Amino acid sequence: MLCPYCKSKENKVVDKRDNDETSATRRRRECLDCGKRFTTYERIQNISLMVEKRSGRLQEFDREKLKKGVLKAVKKRPINDEQIEELIDDIELRLLNRRTTQVKSTDIGKMVLTRLRKLDSVGYLLFASVYRDFNSINDFKKEIAELEKQ
Repeated sequence: MLCPYCKSKENKVVDKRDNDETSATRRRRECLDCGKRFTTYERIQNISLMVEKRSGRLQEFDREKLKKGVLKAVKKRPINDEQIEELIDDIELRLLNRRTTQVKSTDIGKMVLTRLRKLDSVGYLLFASVYRDFNSINDFKKEIAELEKQ
């Protein structure tokens, strides 16, 4: 942090206050070189993650939409809400830690499939049937054969 008066990098925080309403942290600082005081504000910046659909259209990432898709796939399966939240948290964290703020919907689908395969094979098959657009019973047979290999 540079002092706005003398441009020195040497300063100390004298007072810190969090504002819950604006979710900002106010810091009162004192320059160690010139002795003048100044105030800085620290705010969390939300990362806007954009999803590129198969059509090429961009849409803002929606955690709830992802959750609904996973919930449909594991409906009536022995998977609890905590496991689903953990799965979605893991995917969201990996997406936010990428270098880019744009992700393909197919990449998200692959991430879900990878985690569902470990969690529940029937839920995996149900999600895969929608994600991979199964059109016949043969598509299911191929996927089941692939699951049995692993």
